[in-house]
Amino acid sequence: MLTSFKFSLLSLAALVAVSAAGPAAAEEWTRTTPRGGQISRSVSNDGNGVYSGTTTRTGANGGNYTSSSSCGAGVVTRCSRSYSGVTANSKTFSGQRLSAHGPYSTRSVGSFTGPGGNRYVGFRRFRR
Repeated sequence: MLTSFKFSLLSLAALVAVSAAGPAAAEEWTRTTPRGGQISRSVSNDGNGVYSGTTTRTGANGGNYTSSSSCGAGVVTRCSRSYSGVTANSKTFSGQRLSAHGPYSTRSVGSFTGPGGNRYVGFRRFRR
């Protein structure tokens, strides 16, 4: 079982490891999926604690999905993510999610627009 001191030390070590990557740290990769599709991912750090990334997934049946996200570190870590896609039978969907993760709770709000144009909005709050 991790004590709070061990967890803090582990978190500090992870922060140092991420910081050592430097402001120009970026990673890109592409791989095929077991069913014949393809996933591409790109992540970058601007050097000021803001990480951005994009993901593109193309299915073997013709559907595709694109997601982009950004997170800013601080006392409260704020992230935003938007996504959109087209199904194999040409129906579109899209959505976005915003979240804030603080020392005592996490709040998240998001919306999703489905193929029929129906829009759904959700809100979550987690306490520690």
